[in-house]
Amino acid sequence: MRKVEGKRRLAAGLLAALALLAGAPAGAQSGGSQAAAWNRPVAPYRIAGSVHYVGVEGVAAYLITTSDGHILIDGGLEASAPRILHSIRALGFRPRDVKYLLVSHAHFDHAGGLAALKAATGAQLVATAEERPALEQGRHFGDNDNGVGRFPAVRVDHVVRDGGRLSLGGAVLTAHLTPGHTKGCTGWSLPLVEAGRAHRAFFHCSSTVAGNVLVGNKAYPGIVADYRRTFARLKRIRADIFLANHPGFARLAEKRARVAARAPNPFVDPTELQRFAAASERDFEAELTRQQARVRP
Repeated sequence: MRKVEGKRRLAAGLLAALALLAGAPAGAQSGGSQAAAWNRPVAPYRIAGSVHYVGVEGVAAYLITTSDGHILIDGGLEASAPRILHSIRALGFRPRDVKYLLVSHAHFDHAGGLAALKAATGAQLVATAEERPALEQGRHFGDNDNGVGRFPAVRVDHVVRDGGRLSLGGAVLTAHLTPGHTKGCTGWSLPLVEAGRAHRAFFHCSSTVAGNVLVGNKAYPGIVADYRRTFARLKRIRADIFLANHPGFARLAEKRARVAARAPNPFVDPTELQRFAAASERDFEAELTRQQARVRP
């Protein structure tokens, strides 16, 4: 019964998050109603090891702390930057000690705050070559039913390849190119220790459709093949701490509420990444079928 109930909760959470994404215009500005809801403040907290949540209610940002400085993954919306900086300080860390900014993908709700965060921290921005043009032009590439999503352009300092590693103060992150959602969508894996046990966290970029045109995408003709390669790749990734770009995908608030002293860490679940990826793949294939039917004469 527990396994069945767990699957039901995951499916319900995924559907709810997908509904939010489907309804959010890709070109929305930080003052839009959906963006305002996403940007509600959330008290920061530790997840496991040196990983902390410093994002807002609807868009994730993660801080990895080390003795040699810190790494920040994703910048949220343009309006999220001040709240992310506040959360870093609230945890007792200095924004100027952030050495690297990483980005999952170049959409307005994850790259929007990068320019301000880079200016405030002096950190170096690391991204894939495939995502660099979008970041430096301040817009995503690829036809999307929601239009063009724009955000403040930001310069990429270091290009990372698939399988490339970033090391700082004992933390070693590995880049996993998972295109489809965007051309350079990048997940990151991180070995860590929690309560004396070794774990592997995976910061998932995204595998949702979120308005992407799958049939006849002139700006991104290989989008369907990329999605399918990504789903095949995700099946080979093993991680027991699943961290998504939208906290609802990983039910972070629910897990945070279950944290208790001397109890198993609720963020540790070796099955969650695979269950989420499988649900995303089913949704992708259903949406592809729907779009194919729509264009048939």
